[in-house]
Amino acid sequence: NGFKVTPKDLDRVITSKTKAIVINSPSNPSGIVYTREELKVLAEMVVERGIYIVSDEIYEKTIYDGVKHVSIGSLSSAIFDKTITVNGVSKAYSMTGWRLGYCAGPGEIINAVNALQSHSTSGATTFAQYGGLAALTGSQDCVARMVEAFTERRAYLYDRLMAIDGITCVKPMGAFYMLPNVSGFGLGSVVFAERLLESCGVAVVPGAPFGVDGHVRLSYACGMDTIKDGMDKFEGFVKSL
Repeated sequence: NGFKVTPKDLDRVITSKTKAIVINSPSNPSGIVYTREELKVLAEMVVERGIYIVSDEIYEKTIYDGVKHVSIGSLSSAIFDKTITVNGVSKAYSMTGWRLGYCAGPGEIINAVNALQSHSTSGATTFAQYGGLAALTGSQDCVARMVEAFTERRAYLYDRLMAIDGITCVKPMGAFYMLPNVSGFGLGSVVFAERLLESCGVAVVPGAPFGVDGHVRLSYACGMDTIKDGMDKFEGFVKSL
């Protein structure tokens, strides 16, 4: 199903104890993006079951090929009341170290979040808040330039991966990751990642912690020269297996 959660998937795992489900679109680690129609079906199921949905939309501005980001909470008043939307400035504005995010949802949920958060971290530091305000209200040209650069890197990385015998990969429509299937080389994702790092100095993230052993996550949030060098070493490694 291309790494997407389907109603059948949810039906198998939702129980009377389920309080909420989490979706991430655009997705880390696969880069998939849910369509409006796919989200509508999930929304109907959530409303019917009377549970909440936590929608992680941190990569909403990093999207390709004319695909449109859809926030599930916008689909109807019924799902709006059951949605907790999570976002931040880390990805779209390259402010990862500033640790500034936000969420929106039903009043009773946000009040509970505030009670917990205010006694754990007190609040975001002042300069980060001003920086986040500038990012959200200022020109978005920097975001467009970043997405343009990611588009070029995505095309290069995808073509390189698909040219390697034994590798398949779902083409990402958002974020800045790829999750190629490397199971054909006979190694689990953790062992594959360890050997690649030790022999070539190339770091990838094993798919096992994401529930997809046999895959590894690559990031193209780095310069093209680094990607080219990394892929040369990656290709040499898999050809040696």
